[in-house]
Amino acid sequence: MLPAMEEPLVGGRSDTEETGGPKESLVVTEVKKQLYLAGPLIAGCLLQNVVQMISVMFVGHLGELALSSASIATSFANVTGFSLMAGMASSLDTLCGQAFGAKRYHQLGIYKQRAILVLTLVSVVVAVLWAYTGQILLLFGQDPEIAMGAGSYIRWMIPALFAYGLLQCHVRFLQTQSIVLPVMASAGVTALSHVLVCWLLVYKLGLGNKGAALANAVSYLANVSILALYIRVSPSCKSTWTGLSKEAFHDIVSFMKLALPSALMVCLEWWSFELLVLLSGLLANPKLEASVLSICLNTASLTFMIPFGLGAAISTRVSNELGAGRPEAARLATRVTMVLGLMTGVTLGLIMISVRNLWGYAYSNEKEVVEYIARMMPLLSVSIIFDDMQCVLSGKYR
Repeated sequence: MLPAMEEPLVGGRSDTEETGGPKESLVVTEVKKQLYLAGPLIAGCLLQNVVQMISVMFVGHLGELALSSASIATSFANVTGFSLMAGMASSLDTLCGQAFGAKRYHQLGIYKQRAILVLTLVSVVVAVLWAYTGQILLLFGQDPEIAMGAGSYIRWMIPALFAYGLLQCHVRFLQTQSIVLPVMASAGVTALSHVLVCWLLVYKLGLGNKGAALANAVSYLANVSILALYIRVSPSCKSTWTGLSKEAFHDIVSFMKLALPSALMVCLEWWSFELLVLLSGLLANPKLEASVLSICLNTASLTFMIPFGLGAAISTRVSNELGAGRPEAARLATRVTMVLGLMTGVTLGLIMISVRNLWGYAYSNEKEVVEYIARMMPLLSVSIIFDDMQCVLSGKYR
């Protein structure tokens, strides 16, 4: 049986005293706790990321121009919007995690409401920026055809921005309580239904790549609706969600002081990838270069969800242990996560190399695109190993 998350690893009676076993059993117990927490988190993160990946796959089979436009638009959206939402919401890992560890359960609901308020206001500002994406891309020298296509695509993604911010707040609220199975289940249902939603909007209703952009909003909204309903009716959230509170409007400045550095850590990592796609639009063959780089980085983003889930797990574990006054257990959790992060990074790199000649066909029928992707994958696999460790370690400091 897996140990309860609130059971102390260090500070009470040791495992040696209870069982006579070796002291290493503390490590085994921590590994079980992290796998129990990180497993559903990783699955949930992967399934949430699959939504955008499926949309890009549908667009890719519409042609090279549609794929390159959607690629540039998605990268611009990630740099200016989605990364900001995910980063600011990650401050809840610390706030809710420590409140839960200290048994101040009612604070979790207040923190969630405060985060929703702030992220919604930020989304309004970002939405105005997105409305002028085409003109902004032209200003920076992007190909006119691609820039206008990207501008049209991203305008249809504006509803997805608001839904994504809400989704991130609900996910963090649940995961800091170690309630991760509902997150995984709702993401799974959403990912499966997203294929049907994309097919209906892209082909059946004839919206083309705009339909793929709108499908993101539909799926994110469905996901957040499932989680909101769970929080409302589940006995597991009875003590942490007590309804709307005016306290959510207080201490917004204090929340921002933590949210902005948290966002910066996530954004710098995310931007370093997405800016490559934006810059690829300035090369000699922008349609090919943007398409290939987008597919490669879309793949990297998918694999990134595994260390991101591990990072979220260590953030929750460290926050819970520190909130409960157990610093030694927090240190042990960090060491265990570092080993798990290295193992997953190497495994992912090997998998990417093994499928390099086939992966491109999932996104495009163009032989030139598929062959280019096959050449890029070995380089990408090496970067994934180092990126994996960086992401896991950053979770400790969020």
